[in-house]
Amino acid sequence: MEISENGFIFSDKKDLLDIEAIHHYLSTASYWAKNIPFDTVKRSIENSLCFGIYKGPEQVGFARWVTDKATFAWLCDVYVKDSYRGLGLSKKLMSFMIFHPDLQGLRRYQLATLDAHGLYEQFGFSQIENPERQMGIVIPDIYSKAAE
Repeated sequence: MEISENGFIFSDKKDLLDIEAIHHYLSTASYWAKNIPFDTVKRSIENSLCFGIYKGPEQVGFARWVTDKATFAWLCDVYVKDSYRGLGLSKKLMSFMIFHPDLQGLRRYQLATLDAHGLYEQFGFSQIENPERQMGIVIPDIYSKAAE
């Protein structure tokens, strides 16, 4: 799947992804994956439904869904490079992704965000009902500890 709008290309083709650029952003600019190893990013991309935003040869945005394509999808690693923010690219990316054929008919779509609630609410995301039922194992700063 691929669309073009205002000089930007939105695509789910993995062969277009610039894994080095994605790793650079996630490991240096993101708050959720600081110091993430390159091999971890590569493996996460191999095992996810991924989307890129491109301006010419430059990858300017990325997102991926961890999904079984039948019942559940977790949206993560969403970013648009700082120099391209404010152009509506995140909104367009969300529109492109949420209607992807592999993500239709799922019973749960989930994500976690520090500061983009307004964006995701526009696409139907809301606070989780009964959060006391949710459980997880969280290992803070795992990539920083691995680098030591």
